[in-house]
Amino acid sequence: MTKQLNVELVAVESKVWSGEAVAVYARTTEGELGILPGHQPLLGELQVGSTVRIQTGDAEHAWRIDGGFLSVTTDGVTILAETAEAVEHAAA
Repeated sequence: MTKQLNVELVAVESKVWSGEAVAVYARTTEGELGILPGHQPLLGELQVGSTVRIQTGDAEHAWRIDGGFLSVTTDGVTILAETAEAVEHAAA
């Protein structure tokens, strides 16, 4: 069984997405991050106007965010965004 991350994406007004994921990708003020199960704990400031992508076993979800923070702990990943608007990903 593939290891999973517990992920929560929360905007100021509501919980946007919560579930199990195989990877999370986000741009912080320090650069692009790819988070997989077992990642070292960290706290990062999200880049304003960037996209957060969450990969589940069979799909990828993406949101345009306008700032906030990303926290990686041994319990999972929490993304606290000012705003989060779902975006469609074009097929490559």
